[in-house]
Amino acid sequence: MTNGAAVVMKSVGKRLGSKDVLRDLSLEVSRGGTFGILGPSGCGKTTVLRLVAGLDVPDAGEIWLGDQLASSAKRLHVPPRHRNIGFVFQDLALWPHLTVSGNLLFVLESRGWPATTRKARIEEMLAIVGMSDRAQEYPSHLSGGEQQRVALARALAGKPDLLLLDEPLSSLDTDLRVALREELAAIPKTLGVTVIYVTHDRADAAAFGGELLLLASR
Repeated sequence: MTNGAAVVMKSVGKRLGSKDVLRDLSLEVSRGGTFGILGPSGCGKTTVLRLVAGLDVPDAGEIWLGDQLASSAKRLHVPPRHRNIGFVFQDLALWPHLTVSGNLLFVLESRGWPATTRKARIEEMLAIVGMSDRAQEYPSHLSGGEQQRVALARALAGKPDLLLLDEPLSSLDTDLRVALREELAAIPKTLGVTVIYVTHDRADAAAFGGELLLLASR
């Protein structure tokens, strides 16, 4: 049904209150690639990610993950926990009462990873994002860039098929943005995960590369 694509949205519509946030949106995301959504605040970028993740349901259309119908008009066919998706939210949403290591451990426990493999997986992910020496720190003790790296490691910890990034660099200063752009752009090739990101910044979109969808405000 999806011709090997990771995600397909067919004529999707979403209404929030009295506003049509998305109307007749169709897109196809290639497996193992990078797909960007560029547009101003309020154009529906985050709504697209929430629909793909199963946190919202469409009012019209269909959403396919691989060959599986995940959502259709006002129906959730596959719940979020069964979609194998990693999500880095714009506000990062790190759990403040858990350490860096604890944030990743929570994901692995909830995904049913064997206890014997969790420690090694946490160490592997923290090494990838350069946070091995901060494993026992709490999020409040980290800089904005460090928190961003932890959120990324947490999203990748469970070996997701799909990684969703909501304005991943918007809160960082210029130097950090440049450094993390390169790292994020390398994720699909390094870890073999499909990435969908949203941003309002054209420079971020250019750095991430891949296919790009432009959304306008309604």
